[in-house]
Amino acid sequence: MTPVALAQDPGRLPARRGADPGLFVEELDRELAAAVAGFADPPAGEPPAPAELVAAGLRDKIEASEVAALWMAGEFDLELKLALARLCGDEARHYRLLAERLQALGADAARLDPLARGHSPLFRYLKSLETPCERIAAGAFARGGLARARDAALADLCQASGDLETARIYRQAIGPEQAEHRQLGRHLLVRFAVTPEDQERARRALARTLQLCAARRG
Repeated sequence: MTPVALAQDPGRLPARRGADPGLFVEELDRELAAAVAGFADPPAGEPPAPAELVAAGLRDKIEASEVAALWMAGEFDLELKLALARLCGDEARHYRLLAERLQALGADAARLDPLARGHSPLFRYLKSLETPCERIAAGAFARGGLARARDAALADLCQASGDLETARIYRQAIGPEQAEHRQLGRHLLVRFAVTPEDQERARRALARTLQLCAARRG
């Protein structure tokens, strides 16, 4: 397009490109890896009973499934819509696995309402995000990585308390899919985090998600 044509039709100006998307995502991945290392250690103090550990994970799973469903409903990009559908289904299945395990440990999982205290600040933040880059960075990418580390720490606690079956569920059924979610987020960010504006949105979304997860853990 000639300079005259561009001046006559500013709407046809090419979008500005930010840093190379692949290098940008590698940078974000390093930031996430540093944060994940801090989440891998179990909290200090006396470890909770196995049933308490399982029950604590239910709200995380149902919130992750719900927010993915909310995002999917308004998404027009087919690849991203299908990715969100997968996240929704995976997290719902994780919830069911933990609920069934809780029942086996003697708790009445059917009567347990994981949202009795309302949604978490993290859920409310995720629900407020509007752009694909923000949602991918905070959801599949950041939350997938953090959930993988947190679930690994829970598996260690369960094993230390003698609950080998719950440890197996976290390590063999839930953990690998959380790792896949992080990789899915990486793949999608390379596609969507192209402009300087989108890259900055992704960076802010990652930082805020890490902040909220750290506050919840503390």
